[in-house]
Amino acid sequence: ARLSTFIYLCCSFFYFNVMLFPQFPMFNLLSCRRRKAGILPSLEDLLFYTIAEGQDKIPAHKFTTALKSTGLRTGDPRLKECMEMLKVTLKTTSDGALDRHLFKKCVQSNIVLLTQAFRKKFVIPDFQSFCAHIDDLYDTAKNLSGGQVADYIPQLARFSPDLWGVALCTVDGQRHTVGDTKVPFCLQSCVKPLKYAIAVHDHGTEYVHRFIGKEPSGLRFNKLFLNEDDKPHNPMVNAGAIVCTSLIKQGASNAEKFDYVMNFMNKLAGNEYVGFSNATFQSERESGDRNFAIGYYLKEKKCFPEGTDMTSILDFYFQLCSIEVTCESASVMAATLANGGFCPITGERVLSPEAVRNTLSLMHSCGMYDFSGQFAFHVGLPAKSGVAGGILLVVPNVMGIMCWSPPLDKLGNSVRGIQFCTDLVSLCNFHNYDNLRHFAKKLDPRREGGDQRVRLHFLISILLPLHLFLPLTSSSSLMDNNTALSISYKMYVLFIVQIRCTLSLGAAFTDQIS
Repeated sequence: ARLSTFIYLCCSFFYFNVMLFPQFPMFNLLSCRRRKAGILPSLEDLLFYTIAEGQDKIPAHKFTTALKSTGLRTGDPRLKECMEMLKVTLKTTSDGALDRHLFKKCVQSNIVLLTQAFRKKFVIPDFQSFCAHIDDLYDTAKNLSGGQVADYIPQLARFSPDLWGVALCTVDGQRHTVGDTKVPFCLQSCVKPLKYAIAVHDHGTEYVHRFIGKEPSGLRFNKLFLNEDDKPHNPMVNAGAIVCTSLIKQGASNAEKFDYVMNFMNKLAGNEYVGFSNATFQSERESGDRNFAIGYYLKEKKCFPEGTDMTSILDFYFQLCSIEVTCESASVMAATLANGGFCPITGERVLSPEAVRNTLSLMHSCGMYDFSGQFAFHVGLPAKSGVAGGILLVVPNVMGIMCWSPPLDKLGNSVRGIQFCTDLVSLCNFHNYDNLRHFAKKLDPRREGGDQRVRLHFLISILLPLHLFLPLTSSSSLMDNNTALSISYKMYVLFIVQIRCTLSLGAAFTDQIS
């Protein structure tokens, strides 16, 4: 009995890994041979049967709708080959539907990603349900009416106080947006953690922190004040951000520096929208007396690297504050930080792990102006706000979120954005110190819900081809003796019968075999 159980478990392990995890080299060769022999269905076939639900063809719109329900977009760079092949293939069909052969042709170049998506193996398995919660939180915050739109320059004052958008991107590239997520706005102070990350990526932690501290200042973000070592307290206050700006591409012209940073920003955003507002830049420079005062104070205290042109650095500082994004593109930037420096929609490494870790640490302790301590206490996540109304929020190893609404509270943070972040952590166990195992009152979107039909469909798709070789009848020679192989086969028969019974009893019992 022990031997038969061992054989049964080994066979089960082998089949499930060959079918569902082809990325493991030890199974690749055997898997390919068995598929060529027709014994095992391909991943493409399994995906077809899962989406087709018993039909001979899949309408193209059904496939794209099902794809979007997983959180992936048809414009995802990782699905470029699949979508291009789909367009070409649809030109050859009269009914806009794909049979198994055509479907396989379309998806084979991206089958691993698609299989993960439809098997709910992304970081947020039940993405549709999670998005419904996000929409509810968005609506709650939308009803808030307090705050004032920043008006120290005309370009900020022109924004309507009714604008409100939320976009998220998970580390697997699942996307969701609600509200005014395509309206461009300037990063302003939200650029501070990003340029700090670039500086650390280029020079390392030790070099950068020769010039900048790591402690919260306890003072207003634009104070003319240094720590006891005559350094800016941290890179998230204006003094620290100005010094940090001087560390990027030292010795190059401002034009070369700006192109360098914009290239980084585009990579962080997965090549989604990143622009520049020249009008905002000009206004910032004209009204930047406070920052010029900070600059001269830093120069007097020898806070810059040797040979730095302070006025040129301030111009570059104002330029970086005037970089434009949308909620959608900025959410990908946040997701790149959440994903350890890898852009989730391109797969490209943009930042070093050291740069990401340091950036998130400082965002957590210093990112929300004078509200940083309160935010760390109540929300417990790395974030950075800006006077344009943006809040760049990072849920490490899960997702990045950009909230944007121009009305600000007295501390310079978006009123609706703060409410959304607070409500999100009240609903989900995303707080840095939520206990994932014992905090039962909160939702954990990272856990798969009760819908096990996808698992069941894949399980049946795997087992059905075996009927050709192992018929479920007592006449089989394998049923005639009590050898280890015979006992293993009988266990297989019992398992298939249990599946059939479960199917006949309905979906309510599918959890029993998941």
